Parts: sequence; structure tokens; C-alpha cells
Amino acid sequence: MTSFPIPELSLSEKDLDFIVGQAAPNAQHATHLKRLLREDPDFRKALVGDDKVFERVMDDEEIFLKISPTLYFEVLLRKANKQLEVATYTVERSGRKNIPVFDTHDVVRLLSEGEVLLYLAHMLASFTRVHSYTTSVRIRRGIRRRERFNDMDIDSLLRVSANVSEEQRFGFYKRIADVCLFITGIFADYAFFDYQYPRSSQARPLTTARLRRSLEDYEENGKRYYALAERHPTAQLLDLSEVFALLRQNFTSARKPLSFIAAHYLHSQKHSLFLAQTQES
Repeated sequence: MTSFPIPELSLSEKDLDFIVGQAAPNAQHATHLKRLLREDPDFRKALVGDDKVFERVMDDEEIFLKISPTLYFEVLLRKANKQLEVATYTVERSGRKNIPVFDTHDVVRLLSEGEVLLYLAHMLASFTRVHSYTTSVRIRRGIRRRERFNDMDIDSLLRVSANVSEEQRFGFYKRIADVCLFITGIFADYAFFDYQYPRSSQARPLTTARLRRSLEDYEENGKRYYALAERHPTAQLLDLSEVFALLRQNFTSARKPLSFIAAHYLHSQKHSLFLAQTQES
């Protein structure tokens, strides 16, 4: 059975070199700065959020040869947080229209809570590759079968999670919730157009065996599975219970910074950046 990646919130040596090289290129004590980046959250926030770092990340077409995807998304989220601090509203989809919602204070507050921003950066990075697996699941005593699932497909994740051990379910709970947050934040139009006709807002007929979900369905599932992940003993061992609780309680606010970076920084690039297929056994 495969395990889902657990957030690694520390910076790699390559990431540290990049941040210091962009934010403080003439520093004579780079080693000291890198130590501060590792140990001081406020110092990390300041340097990773430096405008020079953001500009280099946005301008360099080969940026992923120089930094990790996790740092890439941390840079974007920190920039989004700074811009949302001075914005008056976020945008919410309602039928065919985009409407202003005056909730930027709630979004900024959430991003400043604990390690929520770092978790979101790691989560976004995990969607730059989509993995398919085959695992053995228990049907009944003495009988098992091979089951294939895709870590971006909620239906297959739900199906397999019902037949694995309680210990293994943590990874599925986390991934299901993450997929719901990712889709509603980065690809909200996917859920909207998949579920209803854009002109009439009437629900589309279901033409496949896959369950059709609205944005509200994704939100409800996201909250439910973050709650299950939060209560799982593994969450306590990994010190993730508080993060899951915050995402569950503030699911709508949590997807707003994702929507912001998709609209303002990624644009059409999101289709090539995310969801590359990787086959695994």
C-alpha cells in the first residue's frame, strides 16, 4: 500500500540558497541567514515574501530547475497574502456571475494561523504530479483483490479508503479533503461547468458512472474529510490536527488565496502546471 506525502515544511538547501541569493545577494553571512530562515518563522516570512524573490519566480521560465514546487507556491501565497491585506474584497462565483465578497480580513487571518500557509504550499505542490496506484484491499476474511485508484479522483479514493485499515485511512482522508480544496480553489470552473449548464444554471444530466458534484458538494466533502483527518491519531503524531481543524472551520476562506493566485499569477499556465500524470504501482 502506498502512503500519501506528508507535508515537509522545512526548506531544502537549494531553496535556501535561492532565497538568500535573491533577497540578500550581497550578504556576507549567508550561512547565518539560512539558519534564520530555518529557525525564525518571521524571518522566513519576510525573505520568502520579498518582492525580488517573487519577481524572479515569476520571470524565470526554468524556475523549477532552481527551486522546489513547494517553495514556488509559498512565494505565490505570501505575495497573495500581502495583496489581500490591502484588498477590499475577494471574488465568489454565483451562477454565471462573479460577485464581490468582503471577506479579505478572514482570508488574511487564516493564512497567518499556525502553519496553514505552508501546508497549502505543500498541498499545491503535490498536485503538480498526479499518481495512479494499484493496491490490495480486503473484501472479506481471506479474500483480497487488486484495486486501482488515482490520487486526484475522489470516487476511487473513497472506494479504496472504505476497504483499507484504519491506520491507512489517514492518508486517504487527507487527500480527499485536499482534492476538494484544490478543485474549488484552482479549478472552480471545472466543478461549475461539470455540474450545470453555464447559461441556464440548470444541473447537467449525469452521463457517466462518476458522481457529479457541485461546488457545494466539494465544500461539504472537504470539511467532512478534514474533520476525519483531524480526529485520526496520525494527525496528532504529525502535529497536523490544528491545521486540519482550521481548514475545516474556514474551508471557504482557505480556497480564496488559491483562487487569487490562479487568477492573478498562474492564468492559463495552471493547466500545464498541474495534473501531470505519473503512473506508479
